[in-house]
Amino acid sequence: MRPELDAYWMPFTANRQFKKSPRLLARSSGMHYWDDQGRQILDGVAGLWCVNAGHGRPKIVQAIQDQAAEMDFAPPFQMAHPKAFELADRVAKIAPAGMGKVFFTNSGSESVETALKMAIAYHRVRGDASRTRLIGRERGYHGVNFGGISVGGIVGNRKMFGTLLAGVDHIRHTHDPARNAFSVGQPAHGAEYADELEQLVALHDASTIAAVIVEPVAGSTGVLIPPQGYLQRLREICDKHGILLIFDEVITGFGRTGQPFAAQTFGVTPDLMTVAKGLTNGCVPMGAVIVKDAIHDAFMNGPEHLIEFFHGYTYSAHPLACAAGLATLDTYADEGLLTRAGELQGYFAEAVHSLKGEPNVIDIRNIGLVGGIELAPLPGEPTKRAFNVFLDLYEKGLMVRTTGDTVALSPPLIIERGQIDQIVDMLRAALRRAA
Repeated sequence: MRPELDAYWMPFTANRQFKKSPRLLARSSGMHYWDDQGRQILDGVAGLWCVNAGHGRPKIVQAIQDQAAEMDFAPPFQMAHPKAFELADRVAKIAPAGMGKVFFTNSGSESVETALKMAIAYHRVRGDASRTRLIGRERGYHGVNFGGISVGGIVGNRKMFGTLLAGVDHIRHTHDPARNAFSVGQPAHGAEYADELEQLVALHDASTIAAVIVEPVAGSTGVLIPPQGYLQRLREICDKHGILLIFDEVITGFGRTGQPFAAQTFGVTPDLMTVAKGLTNGCVPMGAVIVKDAIHDAFMNGPEHLIEFFHGYTYSAHPLACAAGLATLDTYADEGLLTRAGELQGYFAEAVHSLKGEPNVIDIRNIGLVGGIELAPLPGEPTKRAFNVFLDLYEKGLMVRTTGDTVALSPPLIIERGQIDQIVDMLRAALRRAA
């Protein structure tokens, strides 16, 4: 019997449409879900960009069960438990060199809020308290808390919620279909868009700017790949003006682009890095901010009995989440999953770009094991064409994600070549049915 659907107000969902025709998932294993009617569904998006090691991994399941039986909760303020330190050490070891400190949160949104506060507070503890301004990017997605939507640049996430944070500005996005449509990997054109940061420095003065936050690959806005040289140019400008650079790697972290983090894929090290999703394979909510040692060390002054950073959450470094994170990192290491996207990206790129020329496909973008197929919108009904493709594919047994009129793919890193072919063949058929 299906549950009563009325009480649950669903997030980021067309609630009325859903409750007329609910899509209820009942179990999962490996590359697949099964719905409440027993129908198998191939997972083309790793749940929600997060189940990088695939579903129902025995080592992770066992670790969560064992931890729940051993200790269900430990207070994180002025107390701790061993797995928190072990997980932080393990994460720091795979992070870019020099990023050796880890602050745990419970989600990507909380990681962003934490990183923004760290950036402003860092300047203050160094005697540079005028640096409070934050710079985001158009079409950026940084979660749904007030800090995140303020530096974010997706209109639908911002327009209902008032004036948001003061002292925030934005550089332009990097989407340039006129020059870069159907680029395989990083587009050739657009590094100069980073120079808009110089214009904001001229407008506001560098002495007022604390940090710039960008996604190395902008996921939720439709898979926007950074142009060649763009991230390097942002790093140079930030260094020139003493501005901190924050990478939001909630989606790209833990193997999605072919290295543990996109910072390593693109060869650019930020000052702070926000992560979540793949940290625990989506099994238990958890996020983190990975921080350069020098930023952490700037706070470690004054009397030792005083709190250095007045911030944290009741469930920071929750024991179940730490256990899941450790088992997830073990699973990644056992199977080489943090670099597997690099091994498959050529095959994946060729497969997704074979959709060029299919009905209404106006652009295809890819990096590692993430792809975006942008569709021409229906006249006067933006987002509807892609949503119709999503519904059609679900009925045929494939789960994808849509954002605007882009169909996004980010399958679990355990995917096999035959399953890549299956995803692309099913998407091709759906595009033709929608024509």
